[in-house]
Amino acid sequence: MTTVSDPSQADQVVPSSSERIRDAALANFAVHGTASTSLRAVAATAGVSLGMVQHHFATKSSLIKAVDDYVLSLLIGAMSQPIPDPPADSITDIGSRVSGLIAEHVEVAAYVSRAMVDGSPLGATLFDGLMDVGMARWKLRVERGEVASDVDLTWATINALVLAVGAISLRAHVDRHLPEPFTSPNQLRRWQEATDTLLRDGLLSPPDDD
Repeated sequence: MTTVSDPSQADQVVPSSSERIRDAALANFAVHGTASTSLRAVAATAGVSLGMVQHHFATKSSLIKAVDDYVLSLLIGAMSQPIPDPPADSITDIGSRVSGLIAEHVEVAAYVSRAMVDGSPLGATLFDGLMDVGMARWKLRVERGEVASDVDLTWATINALVLAVGAISLRAHVDRHLPEPFTSPNQLRRWQEATDTLLRDGLLSPPDDD
């Protein structure tokens, strides 16, 4: 990225050509899938020539890999950040990260949901990576005495992951039952609060009264 020259916008950066192409590919892949997206379509979305796309990404496979690497880095990086110690509410902390990612990166969320169900290598890599992060979180909660003694940690991890991925995957149906799109700030807040309550009340130990 390059810094904007206008002093009034000194903190802003302009995406490089390769980043614009990558983001355009991500947007197309999220809607149409990788198989149905051509390099010409990516070039048109990015506002560059086909030759420019091929200059940065010689093949569609290399472009797909660039998008996948970006998505993996974004999601795993955000979810693996340490929980504040001691956390006021570790469930809310993670829920805020998930809803924040969806709000800021709608195309990434859509691409992830598609990858999870289309049998692509990215789907398996993402699922396994998020399972590892999630399991580590639940084990930490156990060490801190937050979790009910009879909780199945594997299914606690899977259920939390399915709640997040499932909401995005079924967004078209979810939207029909909401007054605003699922990705609007109000609906993301409602979803996070409902999901946090479900996980907290169903899996965590009641807090001490002292």
